Amino acid sequence: MAVRPVRIYGDPVLRQKALPVEAFDETLQSLVADMRETMHAYRGIGLAANQVGVLQRVLVIDVPLEGDRRADLALINPVLSDRSGSDVDEEGCLSIPSVYDDVRRAQRLHVEAQDVEGKPLAFDAEGYMARVLQHEVDHLDGVLFVDRLSLLKRQFLRKALDALARGEMPEGYVAPTASRGSI
Repeated sequence: MAVRPVRIYGDPVLRQKALPVEAFDETLQSLVADMRETMHAYRGIGLAANQVGVLQRVLVIDVPLEGDRRADLALINPVLSDRSGSDVDEEGCLSIPSVYDDVRRAQRLHVEAQDVEGKPLAFDAEGYMARVLQHEVDHLDGVLFVDRLSLLKRQFLRKALDALARGEMPEGYVAPTASRGSI
């Protein structure tokens, strides 16, 4: 396992649509293990493959649920359907450090995907887990959470986004390294 660098706003790979996974092999398993390690090292709860520069429809999540339970999943070729309800809550993104804003998302949805071995998965998600899944699938489609904001909000964030696109990281930002390990 390795911590891979997370691509930052302005990197063209974040705007590209990821391709379906066809080979369920050791390379895929290694990618998923690296993505999990990277997500934890960056203290995230979700990560899409294009955030680490791989244009495949792969995402990992580690979302807190009720009590001590967590949804720790790797989803390959995820498809979201049957969206219902609506909820607005604050989102941030590992690829857009120090930028947060309220985003409207479906409150409930149905998920169909495959696991790392290619076996089909299907389940319903709601609340915070549904939000995280929508955020990560957006990444796989080349959509960032800031794209879902109003024009006025995007204009307000323009200075910070332009700075990120130029490679200027927010004050105090320290990218994780493999030696720091995961949390």
